[in-house]
Amino acid sequence: MSVRITLVAAARSTSMLTERFDDDRSPDQTGWYEVQLAAPTLVPLNAAELRYCSPTLCSRATAQALGFAPMAQPALRGCDMGRWRGLTLGEVTAVEPHAVDTWLADPRSAPHGGESLLAFIGRIGTWLDTRPAQDGGSVVAVAEPSVIRAALVYVLNAPPTSYWNVDVRPLSTLVLTGRAGSWQLRLQTAC
Repeated sequence: MSVRITLVAAARSTSMLTERFDDDRSPDQTGWYEVQLAAPTLVPLNAAELRYCSPTLCSRATAQALGFAPMAQPALRGCDMGRWRGLTLGEVTAVEPHAVDTWLADPRSAPHGGESLLAFIGRIGTWLDTRPAQDGGSVVAVAEPSVIRAALVYVLNAPPTSYWNVDVRPLSTLVLTGRAGSWQLRLQTAC
């Protein structure tokens, strides 16, 4: 028994441009335009038996614009950044440079008082592994790029620090097939 899960990165928002930690905003004007351009490719995903999204405003708005009518999943939220929420990396580095260095180097650390990178990747992996496996079943979920990066690291069983080497663009997709503990990454062609 296997399931197909397509993860869709939420549309661009102004917080993505300023790289603010966990700053939930709706898609910006460019993000909405990009949703319209991507819609012919992404709208067919609303045929999935199960449709989810992160509880963030940006993910919910993206999913709604694509006609997914999703159920919000708290487990699909981005990493809890604790007291750094809403700040840029530059702002935090200016005040807590050692804490930032520790956070970037050690995936078990959470100097911000929130969630460690390792815990975040584990939470996303648990969500993937608890999706119902039914042959031919399909799931679509819209979430922040950070969630998709965490899913990719989990599925590939890559070192947690490889998370920092993955770039997920708004409205890109990641297709996973399999079941708990046995996932395959599928790259799809455009035609």
